[in-house]
Amino acid sequence: MSNVPTASAFTVYFDGACPLCRREIALYQNRRGADEIAWVDVLQATEDDLGGLTRDQALKRFHVRQKDGRLRSGAAAFAALWKALPAFRPAGYILAAPPFVWLAEGLYRLYLPVRPGVQRLMGAPAECRPCHGDTEETTRP
Repeated sequence: MSNVPTASAFTVYFDGACPLCRREIALYQNRRGADEIAWVDVLQATEDDLGGLTRDQALKRFHVRQKDGRLRSGAAAFAALWKALPAFRPAGYILAAPPFVWLAEGLYRLYLPVRPGVQRLMGAPAECRPCHGDTEETTRP
């Protein structure tokens, strides 16, 4: 599938400047089912490509838009992505279930403030913008 999302495509929004994010997305893109997903590098995307997200929102947290149009972020977004890829599907269903999604979301929120340091350790330029979690209510499974 192309990198331009369609209204009915499962869409992944990711930070293409983050070395860790790029590696993880590449892992997913090489899996069966990945060709059915629109992969949007937030830094290269047009406003239309972001489907109502602002660039700042999309860079603060990992987001996916499901085929039915529901936007997910954080742990719920990872669970939705994993459910969309056959190799990760069982883990996606487990992660989506309480209390696992709550625990994973808590860990994700703890990771967000240290993400810029992790990026620099992995070779990102020092000018990479910091990412911090927000309280967006799109984390429900």
